[in-house]
Amino acid sequence: MYTDRERCVRAVQSKDARFDGWFYTAVLTTGIYCRPSCPAVPPKPENMVFQPSAAACQQAGFRACKRCRPDTSPGSPEWNQRADLVARAMRLIADGVVDRDGVPGLAARLGYSSRQVERQLLAEVGAGPLALARAQRARTARLLVETTELPMADVAFAAGFSSVRTFNDTVREVFALSPSALRARVPHRTPALPAASPGTLALRLPFRAPLNPDNLFGHLAATGVPGVEEWRDGAFRRTLRLPYGHGVVALTPHPDHIGCRLTLSDLRDLTVAISRCRRMLDLDADPVAVDDQLRTDPLLAPLVDKAPGRRVPRTVDEAEFAVRAVLGQQVSTAAARTHAARLVTAHGDPVDDPEGGLTHLFPTPEALAAVDPDSLAMPRTRRATLTHLVGRLAGGEIRLGVESDWSRVREQLLALPGFGPWTVDVIAMRALGDPDAFLPTDLGIGRAAQELGLPSTPAALTARAAAWRPWRAYAVQYLWATDSHPINFLPA
Repeated sequence: MYTDRERCVRAVQSKDARFDGWFYTAVLTTGIYCRPSCPAVPPKPENMVFQPSAAACQQAGFRACKRCRPDTSPGSPEWNQRADLVARAMRLIADGVVDRDGVPGLAARLGYSSRQVERQLLAEVGAGPLALARAQRARTARLLVETTELPMADVAFAAGFSSVRTFNDTVREVFALSPSALRARVPHRTPALPAASPGTLALRLPFRAPLNPDNLFGHLAATGVPGVEEWRDGAFRRTLRLPYGHGVVALTPHPDHIGCRLTLSDLRDLTVAISRCRRMLDLDADPVAVDDQLRTDPLLAPLVDKAPGRRVPRTVDEAEFAVRAVLGQQVSTAAARTHAARLVTAHGDPVDDPEGGLTHLFPTPEALAAVDPDSLAMPRTRRATLTHLVGRLAGGEIRLGVESDWSRVREQLLALPGFGPWTVDVIAMRALGDPDAFLPTDLGIGRAAQELGLPSTPAALTARAAAWRPWRAYAVQYLWATDSHPINFLPA
């Protein structure tokens, strides 16, 4: 969008928050970059330069506005609605791959050369992988500086910097303030957490309004696996398997943000944990664009108008969700939870949770691949399906992750015994994040279509849904919401 100068100028002059994260405004006369909704007096159009990312602004020598804090705006929805090289690279960078494995590791995960990845990112995002990772480290550092009492050395390494000196230099360059001055500017900083809670941080996750929490948190809570997930005191809580350790997160919906309380065994996992929680809650979506498209169908429009801003409940672990999708084949939600809980108790890694009832991390594909299939209390055909899936995942033949090529993964899953279109598309929708995944054979979708006067046969409904593209996964959420199933209601 940043190449459409006239549209960008109008968005800045009207302070339109819908475009925050879509592009950034760099002001030539001040050397500052802002989000489109910055409350300051808009600069003259001839002094505006538009960039696709905060990293591009920083690389061009601009520093972040202290008033609108552009580095804290929601991420661009562009990277979660595409499966091309640039989008997959952006998702991997957000997942911390460059900090852990460098640019060669990023390129290897994508199956391209480092030079090709660099060239395509520069062409579309205006910055290479190192600059994008640096901008992410700066954003995480600011978050820790302003919301915690951690010593600055701990902040530096938790944010992914290799040295305190690099941390100090980057913060000064990006924010035009030293880390200590940045902390001193916050008038009401979050109080320090008690010593009994080491590694615990309280954060706010922004999103684009509107956001309807009912189906989002309702689905996660109703399908939660005991020991791994729970709804407690108005928050969805779950365990996280992370690159350097593990964590427990509590996510609480609020009108203007999602409260996030993270307890990490290693603070270096902070950026990855935040990225995965945002992805699970679909917080970088553009609900206005989605809902406007779905409203063009006169039979869907009343559903959208009644409760706009529905998100697609996703996952923090793609392989975990694929296993759970197999366990949920042709059984009730309660039965699927029971099967998953047995696997967790027998093969998951135990964790401590002093603040709740979480007990385990979900077992890895490697752990499940070593399980004797005869010990699984499920029908033989489903045991075979699960065994084939975890074997391919453990062996690396099928890779489910933010870097996945959606079309290729679909083909690989369909080739496995016991995998039909419903299972593949529910994995594509909730694990891979494909916003256009559709479930025309789902019983709930069929009932909703019949009640609304939409075609109820899979073929006819698929033809009708062509007009909803590329947002058919969101149409699924609106259609499911016509049912009285607990997945559609925020738990009490």
